[in-house]
Amino acid sequence: MASLNSITHAILHRTVFIDDATSRLVQLYFSEQETTEAYFRATEHYILEHGIPLGFYSDKYGVFRVNQREALSGTGETQFGRALRELGIDLQCAHSPQAKGRVERANQTLQDRLVKEMRLRGISDMQTAQAFLHEFILDYNRRFAVAPQNSLDAHRKNIPNTASLKTILSPQHQRKLTKNLELSFNNVIYQIQTKTPSYAMRGASITVIEQNDRVLLVYKGQSLPYKTMDKHNRPAKISDSKQILLTKKYTPKPSANHPWRRPLSA
Repeated sequence: MASLNSITHAILHRTVFIDDATSRLVQLYFSEQETTEAYFRATEHYILEHGIPLGFYSDKYGVFRVNQREALSGTGETQFGRALRELGIDLQCAHSPQAKGRVERANQTLQDRLVKEMRLRGISDMQTAQAFLHEFILDYNRRFAVAPQNSLDAHRKNIPNTASLKTILSPQHQRKLTKNLELSFNNVIYQIQTKTPSYAMRGASITVIEQNDRVLLVYKGQSLPYKTMDKHNRPAKISDSKQILLTKKYTPKPSANHPWRRPLSA
C-alpha cells in the first residue's frame, strides 16, 4: 500500500524513503557519503521493489535542486532532477524542516533504534549493514505503520528494464565531437571507432554516461564503440585543404635584383 507520493531524506549517510500515507519505511540505503550516486542507487532499489511513484517530497539539498539563482550556465536542473523527469516522477522541495515532519520524526526514531539494533548484532561494516536493513524495515513497519485511508497503490509498474533504469539513474553529460570524432571528458580523450568514415557525426552531440567503472557514449540511442588515449599522445587533427592553405606559413624570397642582394658600395 502506498500513497501518491513519498518523502526522501538522508542523514548521516543514510537515505530514507517514507510513505507519506502510511508512515511505512519503504527504503533504507547506506552510503559512505550523501551524494547524487547514493540517491541514484537508493532510488533504483526503491523502484525495482515498489514501482515508479508519482512524486517525491524532499528538502532543498543540492542533489535535488540548483540553489544558485544567478547560475549563468547549465540546464537549471540537477542530475537527480533530470533522472526523475525522465521517469515521470514529480519532485517537490519543502521550504522548512517542519514541512517534512513525518520523515524528521522517523529519522529520530532510526537514529536511536537502528543504531542500537546494529550495535547489539555486532554490525560494523557496510555490506552486513545493507543486508540487515530488509529485516529492520519489516520490524519497523510492523510497529509503526498505519493503514491508509485509500488502499489504492499509485505506483506505476511499467518500469524500464534494469539496464535502462540504471542508465537513467546515472550521471549524464553532453559533449560535441571534433572532426577527428573525438571528445574530451574528465581529462581523457575518447575517439569513436567506426568501420567507415562518418563525416555526418562531425560536430554531433554525444551523451556521456558514467556507470561505476565504465563510460558509455550514446548517439541517437545507440552506444558507440571507442578507444581512449592520453591528451599528450593524441593523433594529429584533421584539417580541410582550405584551412591548410590559409594556415601554411609563407616565407617570401627576394628577387635577384632586389636591393638586399646588391653588393655594398665601397
